[in-house]
Amino acid sequence: MVRERLDPETAELWRGFHATVNMHGEELRRWLLTDASGPDTFSAEPSMDVSRLGRRIVEILDKRRVDLTSDDVDTMREVVENAARLLAVPSEERGEQWRHDLMTLGHDPLRPDPASPEEDPGAEGTL
Repeated sequence: MVRERLDPETAELWRGFHATVNMHGEELRRWLLTDASGPDTFSAEPSMDVSRLGRRIVEILDKRRVDLTSDDVDTMREVVENAARLLAVPSEERGEQWRHDLMTLGHDPLRPDPASPEEDPGAEGTL
């Protein structure tokens, strides 16, 4: 079996996307179904769903790297850029809508960073 490799830029984007999107696919699906994520639902009919981006994020989370399309790469780039823009908002300007916007991108800003040593008590003294 031949294993396809991603170009380095796409591989880096894949890592950045998964570092940014800290919600699992099912968790994001549930969020998109809540009233808190907006007035529309995560419908079975894509044309009826205003959260095109949220739907695409869930689809990408369900994929393997080797199955990415150019549309997936564009979506991952959009998510990483939008999340970075939102995360750059000064803390005094952040509100509930700010958090909702991030969560629609698959990023829960209230979730601790799993890679952060101060958040992981078992990380001290490990290599």
